[in-house]
Amino acid sequence: MGGLPPRRRVRPADRAGRAAHRPGPARPRRRRRPPDGDSHGPNDPFTAEEWGPGRTVRAEVVARLLLHGPEPVPGRVTALKLTGALITGDLRLAGGSIGCYVEFQLCRFDRKLLISEANASTLRLVSCTLPRLEASRLATEGDVHLARCGIPGGIRLTDARIGTDLLLNQSAVGPDSFGRAVSADGLTVNQDCEAERLDLLGELSLRSARIGGRLSLRGAALRSVPNNPNALNAPRITIGHTLYLSGSDDSTWTGSRTVYGSGYGESGDALADRTTRHTPFRAWGRVRLSDARFDNACLITAAEFHLGPGQELSLNRIQTPELRFTCATPPTGTVSLNRARIGNLVDSPGAWPTDQHVSLTGFSYESLRPASPFPLERRVAWVESGAEFRPEAYEQLAAALRRDGADEDARTVLLAKQRRRRATLPLPGRLWGHLQDAAIGYGYRPGRAAAWLVLAWALGTLYFQHHPPAAVKPDEKVVWNPALYAAGKVLPLIDLGQSGWNPDHTGQWVATAMVLTGWVLATTAVAGATRLLQRG
Repeated sequence: MGGLPPRRRVRPADRAGRAAHRPGPARPRRRRRPPDGDSHGPNDPFTAEEWGPGRTVRAEVVARLLLHGPEPVPGRVTALKLTGALITGDLRLAGGSIGCYVEFQLCRFDRKLLISEANASTLRLVSCTLPRLEASRLATEGDVHLARCGIPGGIRLTDARIGTDLLLNQSAVGPDSFGRAVSADGLTVNQDCEAERLDLLGELSLRSARIGGRLSLRGAALRSVPNNPNALNAPRITIGHTLYLSGSDDSTWTGSRTVYGSGYGESGDALADRTTRHTPFRAWGRVRLSDARFDNACLITAAEFHLGPGQELSLNRIQTPELRFTCATPPTGTVSLNRARIGNLVDSPGAWPTDQHVSLTGFSYESLRPASPFPLERRVAWVESGAEFRPEAYEQLAAALRRDGADEDARTVLLAKQRRRRATLPLPGRLWGHLQDAAIGYGYRPGRAAAWLVLAWALGTLYFQHHPPAAVKPDEKVVWNPALYAAGKVLPLIDLGQSGWNPDHTGQWVATAMVLTGWVLATTAVAGATRLLQRG
């Protein structure tokens, strides 16, 4: 191949697109192995053994082949495949056009890979080590695979456009100078983005990213660094199918040579019930999904959120047909769902934090579908776990219960709202509230109002039985009946034929008290009975 640098020419196998395999010995510095990574014998790029010149390919040779390579042999496609190679020097492909299929397996790069603003078909780096990947505004027609790689200096995919899938499964990535392990703001992936068992030291940044299919972070471990508190920073992300922040079944990965995940469609709860071991999704640091949209579901199952002081799991203003929140252990900080809009809320009582660490201001959902028994008192405590009194949270819960036909539970929730509101009132308001609660349950206990009405009637009957009033017209024959007289006082607008009596001074006060009590209690009892007859 004329024109190549004189140090080493590429073998004909490379020119025809066949894989070039380079055996040899290794270097003293041991690299960080990706999670679940297996040893690959003498071709393992993560060992401390030094690789000698027998494996070395200069980066400028690779760049020449990719940017200005030979035409394919008739009947063959153009491809560059390298296995077990040590690529030295700066591999500069920025702004170039790569028309062939590219695959590096078990390779070492001693300098960062520069491929920003390039156009390519399919790029596969599998089980490789490289200091850093710069690929902002990269555009590909096919997949980009960065699976089982070790990249200590981070990945930059800002505004990149991936034609099909992006794979980051089982890779170990470290931070850049800003504390970001993966910078992918504005990323567009036409199909799926898989990052299962991804091990990050630094922020995963996906601000305003667009994923056409699913985004899977099953079994991933995201750790923030001191100069950047974010573990996952993905506000305004749009996902065309499902977000998986869930566990990963170990049996699907242990000993597996595939770089693809499996088992989509099963619930995280089913995974947790298995006897096989699984690796949960873990995040150490702030998680931001504010203003995100998930067209199918957001599944947060078998996940652990280790939040520091002042940090939160932010789901503010998200939109999705289903939110599944069934963590085995609650997050250690605040979960914020302010103004989120959900279809089905699938949750479990043990998944939510307590001690005023749930914020539900303006949170709306159509129905509740608990994954495990969720007692009403726990559900009310969930609504009351916010730091401030928010009446709309109670109204939303009551409306969802009514839609499911649980009218009595809905009234219990609204009663709890009044009791919580009472705590915010000044002393006179609190005293009046206690009286309303004891007497009629703020109107949500009509049976209690009817009982007080009967008691008022019985006491009035007893009083007027011992203190009968004088007749208004003594010459008229009116039969005295203390029970009917008392009933006429406590039941407004009803004449029981006992109006011709004139009680004394004390009796007038007793009669007046009975009339007022009757108006209040009777209207409350009627309103409660009406609610019983009208569902919702």
